[in-house]
Amino acid sequence: MRILYDGLVYAVQPAGGINRYFKNLIAHLPDNIQPTLTLCKPLSVDYPAHTNLKIKTNSQLESLPDRLSLLLARLYFRNTIDFTNFNVIHPTYYCLFSRQKLKEIKIPIVLTVWDMIHEIFSEEIDPKGYHIQMKQQAILAADAILCISENTKKDLMERYPISEDRIRVTYLASEIDIHMSYGNEIVPCQSYFLYVGKRSGYKNFDCLLEAFAKSVSVKSNLSLCVVGSPFSKAEKEKISALKLWSYIEHYGYVNDLHLAKLYRCSRGLVYPSRYEGFGIPPLEAMACGTVVVAANCSSLPEVVGNSGILFNPNSASDLADIMLSLVSNSTKRTSLIESACRRAKLFSWEKTTAQTAKSYQQIC
Repeated sequence: MRILYDGLVYAVQPAGGINRYFKNLIAHLPDNIQPTLTLCKPLSVDYPAHTNLKIKTNSQLESLPDRLSLLLARLYFRNTIDFTNFNVIHPTYYCLFSRQKLKEIKIPIVLTVWDMIHEIFSEEIDPKGYHIQMKQQAILAADAILCISENTKKDLMERYPISEDRIRVTYLASEIDIHMSYGNEIVPCQSYFLYVGKRSGYKNFDCLLEAFAKSVSVKSNLSLCVVGSPFSKAEKEKISALKLWSYIEHYGYVNDLHLAKLYRCSRGLVYPSRYEGFGIPPLEAMACGTVVVAANCSSLPEVVGNSGILFNPNSASDLADIMLSLVSNSTKRTSLIESACRRAKLFSWEKTTAQTAKSYQQIC
């Protein structure tokens, strides 16, 4: 079976979750599948490691500036690829073609849908509706849709006229685990809670800051370790207002080995997000041997199950109580860690890829 991946994600998102998804998906495909990845020009990227992987590029475009990569990637894919050589197309991003152009190809299309963030938080994220329009075209043209959680599937069906028999749920997996967490990387000296990822808007980081302020008023020997982008002006003002600067350690962006150690050595990962398509940080945290404290909404209960602690994301007081309980009750924390490690093993890239390959076969 020959699968065509457009490679557009390398122009849209050179690093990040979607990039990693396709890297792992393609790498774990069985040997009887021939994956082909198209790029408008050669790039210095971490390509998927698959024995049969073919990469199609145009070396004549190598000297052109990166800002043209997105436009060129789409034109290169449309005008130079012989689609009759492939059994399935799996776009790496929504904006590959218009709906009409996709339908004209007449080859089955499998599309991965990550979440409904742009639809739910459109005023905050996509006020002009550009992303939603591209996404709608891709969704309506797809022969099979892969959702990364049951919650994403539910949200998709509520917002788009898609029959359930076109949708499959294929969970994600963690790239890191506890075996990667014993290096020499630096972690905070005192007991700390961890936050990983983006923090704006629906990520609900303010709730964590307020809960942490309540926690340190009781246990002053705690710190909050934040992994991700620099603090915004609004975040700095919030931290100052809560008088938390002496309790916060910001680690910026870290590699996987460092992240694995930060997870394992923490009192727990706190993930107060109001909406996720899946929730990779909670799964990574469980795989690395720490407790997950997550909001009780969207896909997070699917990921965490009974192996973590779920809370109302509107209640900083509830979150503070949970954080303090994890400091004072070591027996409870140990039990949760054991359960989390077992649950993390239910998710694997081998399983994700097997389910995806089955979807390819079903629509051929």
